[in-house]
Amino acid sequence: MIRWGTVTTVKAPLRAILNFAAWHLELGAHRLYVYLDEPAPETFATLKAHPKIRVVTTDDAWWAKRNGRPEKHQGRQAANARHANNRKPEIDWLAHIDVDEFLLPASPVGEQLAALPDSALCARIRPVEALAPGTGTGPGETAFKAFHLDQAARQRAARACFPTWGQQLSGGFLSHVAGKLFFRPGTKGLQVRIHNVILNGNHNPGQVPLPGIELGHFHADSWDHFLASYRFRLSRGSYRAELKPQVRQADAVNLHDLFRGIEGAGGEPALRAFFDEVCVADRALCDRLEAHDLLRRHVMDLDRLRTQHFPGVNPG
Repeated sequence: MIRWGTVTTVKAPLRAILNFAAWHLELGAHRLYVYLDEPAPETFATLKAHPKIRVVTTDDAWWAKRNGRPEKHQGRQAANARHANNRKPEIDWLAHIDVDEFLLPASPVGEQLAALPDSALCARIRPVEALAPGTGTGPGETAFKAFHLDQAARQRAARACFPTWGQQLSGGFLSHVAGKLFFRPGTKGLQVRIHNVILNGNHNPGQVPLPGIELGHFHADSWDHFLASYRFRLSRGSYRAELKPQVRQADAVNLHDLFRGIEGAGGEPALRAFFDEVCVADRALCDRLEAHDLLRRHVMDLDRLRTQHFPGVNPG
């Protein structure tokens, strides 16, 4: 029997962490490694009580033993994932994903991983990006936008589905299209990054695709969520100035400059208009996505799963 799990560095409300944990436990995860990015005693106690969760608080004492705390959260994520890799292996495969990313498998995860060749050190899962509820979704349903792997097809679909902004967005996505990796934990010398692994100077050796699992990314699943994260992402996150443009064309700008331009021209109302076109599951957008085979629908019922896997816990 193949055993698999996840490793995640988190700074999030308890409810969000428990939703993430319950979803993956329900899918059959044997182990969840959770690294708390700041002390959170209630969260620590709740997670530690579950037999399939290993939780660590990465406090000052933790980082003092590891040459200091990396300033950027990306560096802390990578360091914690490497620590999970270097533990005594308890599982066969480990996915390095974030608390707002949910595996969406078409068949049992363990069965898909068991079918991979022995030569595969890592397996890539591609993202689908959650849309905010709109006129195109039913009660309890989450719609996700997907993208084509072929670059030319991806941009044709983006321009068709998102007529105002699609030419500047890779597949209409605000976040990564690179996806994340499952890798075989316990691999000596493995360097784990956000989207890749490196072994002896080789990037992603033995990589294979896992098309039967998509990664549901709740990057901007509501206007409030988008706005609350916007300033941090501009300065230190996925919209920061030093990142390259998403698309490969002569007049492409990166997301930092795109958002600065939108906000500079029309303030918050202009940002809201952008969000409404790109991130809300209204009926017209869902129809356009479906016409390009890029619409996914899932009923996740996270409240029920959270109660089922963490009975008696009221995260507020």
